[in-house]
Order: sequence, then structure tokens, then C-alpha cells
Amino acid sequence: MPHGTRTQQRERTRRTLLREGRRLFATAGYGAVGLSEVVRAAGVTKGALYHHFDSKAELFRAVLEEVQGEVGRRVAEAAEAEDDPWAELTAGCQAFLTAATDPDIQRIMLVDGPAVLGWNEWRALDEANSARHLGEALSALIEQGVIAPQPVAPLTRLLSGAMNEAALWLAASAEPGDLADTRAALSRMLEALRAAPPGG
Repeated sequence: MPHGTRTQQRERTRRTLLREGRRLFATAGYGAVGLSEVVRAAGVTKGALYHHFDSKAELFRAVLEEVQGEVGRRVAEAAEAEDDPWAELTAGCQAFLTAATDPDIQRIMLVDGPAVLGWNEWRALDEANSARHLGEALSALIEQGVIAPQPVAPLTRLLSGAMNEAALWLAASAEPGDLADTRAALSRMLEALRAAPPGG
């Protein structure tokens, strides 16, 4: 088998393992999924899985990275669709909240993620994706005088934590109006950050 074909085959196997791992982790939860179930669903051997991932935790970490990257892209796309910097921030935050209420994303990113990887590693992954975009947007708005001058790091973590907590609460909610109410509350919370106009 030519080298290029082998490389493509390995990549296909990895993608299949990630896809099936994600599906199983999302529906059953990390604790209920065994590697034998993943390899059966992927149609590969355990040896093939171990060629790519040393353990179930490593497979889960790769799935989580994929999910967080996907959410980060959704946030960035929503923000980049706006022309006004303030609208970019609010659109990005609302996009995060909406994405994080997807039950599959919620389970992997917010419920099992911190439990499986530990808080510090989970935070590092979050920082590389959604939190980074949020911090950049807040920094730009402070520089432009839209938000009053203040340290960006604590503000980023306060907002990020509030949105993560809201998404977890929405996961357990059966009330159809709760997402709209939460989005409205997020808008009011963000609006409170705006600096008063000069002379206002």
C-alpha cells in the first residue's frame, strides 16, 4: 500500500473513532461508554484505536477539543457577521449560549469535560477557544472606550463562568421560555458593562 494511501486510511480511522466516540459520549456519557463499544461502532480493532489514542480519556480529550473548537468557530462566525464592535461582543456571547445549550455539546463540554480532564486542563482548552475570543472582544471594547477601563482577565472569567452556568441550568430546564429569558438576561448583563457616554 503506498504511503499516501496508508496516511489517508489512518486519518479516516481517526476521524471515524472521533465521530463514534463523540456520538457515544454525548448520548450515554463518558462513564457509561467502554472502548469495546467505541471500536465496535467504528468498525475497527482495539489495536487500531490504541494506535491513535492511549486511553479512553485521551479519546475523550480529542473529542472535547473538537467540540470546543466547533463552539469557538460558531462564536467567531456570529461575531464576525457584525460590523459594530459592541454588536460583535453581544452576538458572540449569544452564539455561545445557544451552542452550549445543544444537549450533545453540553454533555461533553460542560458536564463530562471538567470531570474527566480535571478543572485546570478543561479551563486551558476553554481558554484556547471560546474564552480567548471573549477576552479579545472585551479588550477591544475597553480600548475603544465602549466599556469602562478595567482588568480584562477577571471580567472574561466572570462572563464566561456566568454563561457556562446558564447553559448547565438550561440543560436541566423543561420550561420552553427559559432560553429566551436567559438570552434577555445576558443582554441586560452585557448592557450594564457599557460606559456612560461623555456628559451622560
